[in-house]
Amino acid sequence: MRPAGAVSGVAHTGCMTGWMARKVAGDELEARVAGELTARGWAVSCWGQGALAAAVAASLRRTDSALRWAPDLLAAVGDLVVMIDCKASMTSRGTGRHAVERAAVRAHLQFAAIFDLPFYYVFDNLGVLTPMDVRAVGQAGPHSRVGSGVPYYLVSNTMDRDFSDVFGPGPCKARGAA
Repeated sequence: MRPAGAVSGVAHTGCMTGWMARKVAGDELEARVAGELTARGWAVSCWGQGALAAAVAASLRRTDSALRWAPDLLAAVGDLVVMIDCKASMTSRGTGRHAVERAAVRAHLQFAAIFDLPFYYVFDNLGVLTPMDVRAVGQAGPHSRVGSGVPYYLVSNTMDRDFSDVFGPGPCKARGAA
């Protein structure tokens, strides 16, 4: 994971065609989310494929194991621990809908049940949804040859929860600043 505020120099056009471009965008969002959480008093640790050796992560991506869907981050404040999967470049600029792979939602529901911890998706706009939100209101996305081409859910970003409502106000809001 990059330090908060790191920039790759890659322009995000909304069309992430290569795995490396998606990884760079994902790393940047993870760093941004970690920075936002840290500013709100949360402790944050990397988890998931981003914490693995490159060869192990590459092999895991070729399996059907639920472990390939491990969340990007674990965060804690007080006795509350949460799992977070950052969804970079997964929102259509044209429709305002988030796309979340169905296999990921299924695995994340299992993670939440097995580990008895809340699980959240955080998108580029810092909107927040849970796997249950996505499953409950998501519509089946059309088959696409762009990206992975696997089944996914589409959810309007109007369904997003505000990051500050879920994880607490940022330092400026906490002090009453605009």
